[in-house]
Amino acid sequence: MKATAKAHTNIALIKYWGKRNEEIILPTNNSLSLTLDGFYTETTVALHEDYTEDHFILDGQPVVGEQYKRVTTFLDLIRKLAGKNIYADVRSINNVPTAAGFASSASGFAALAAAGTKAMGIHLSEQELSRLTRQGSGSACRSIYGGFAEWRMGKENDGSDSYAVPIAPVEHWDLRVAAVILSSTMKKVSSREGMKRTVESSPFFDGWVNSIPKDLEEIKEGIKARNMEKVGSIAEANCLRMHATTLGANPPFTYWHDTTLTVMQTVKQLREQGVPAYFTIDAGPNVKVLYLPENEKTVEKVLREIPGVTDVRLSKSGQGVTYI
Repeated sequence: MKATAKAHTNIALIKYWGKRNEEIILPTNNSLSLTLDGFYTETTVALHEDYTEDHFILDGQPVVGEQYKRVTTFLDLIRKLAGKNIYADVRSINNVPTAAGFASSASGFAALAAAGTKAMGIHLSEQELSRLTRQGSGSACRSIYGGFAEWRMGKENDGSDSYAVPIAPVEHWDLRVAAVILSSTMKKVSSREGMKRTVESSPFFDGWVNSIPKDLEEIKEGIKARNMEKVGSIAEANCLRMHATTLGANPPFTYWHDTTLTVMQTVKQLREQGVPAYFTIDAGPNVKVLYLPENEKTVEKVLREIPGVTDVRLSKSGQGVTYI
């Protein structure tokens, strides 16, 4: 009645931004991501017959408030599946800057879902685990898989056809990602709040959603062909369109800092100098830079020299959920 799982975070190349159902987390569009080996969460779930509530320890500290509520609500889903009314001691080590635009909830809920179901004695397929994980954090459903994964939005109102599927395995393409860390502080506007505000009030939102099918089709062609220019340029444009929707929201907001713009400009300058590098940014100020292994030293050196950059962490394509 105890299990430990490890899950890696992922970076969306085609963004998930907007829900058609807030309660069970159904998205307004398909999305596509690359799982990263450099950022992960390890979670142990131990069941205790004598507990009257769940306990959650993150990086050695007890968690309360909204974050605790999300975890215990998700554990309720697992308890319902298992037909068991038993509480858990959850202990997580998070090797991801929490709530700073690095999808810490993706690795967190993927690890929680895997460890929780195993501790409860539930045996799920990867597709079933992805569908369950989605209800904790949308982007987490993609972290069940290694390499490239696509989250299919589905059409059913019950979410039965909304889950992630693998697109290309880890060994398909050695695409690298440099995570440029500008800030590890909590965001003022959470991803959930930002999405909701954008969907409800941004006049740019419909245009964003309508652009996704073409982006998705073309980036999958680029991944299959290992075409850096095609994949990078589509990911970069898709990112910019997503962030444009936040500027049209009421009230408007942005996740970018001054240094975010500097990093973006530096990446463009690298391309002008013949180094194929492209940026993408999730809901936070930090920038992720796509590059090829032969350019790693150059890319890392240039990024570290930018004033305001506190760290640069390099990642390769990562594995899906594993059990420890």
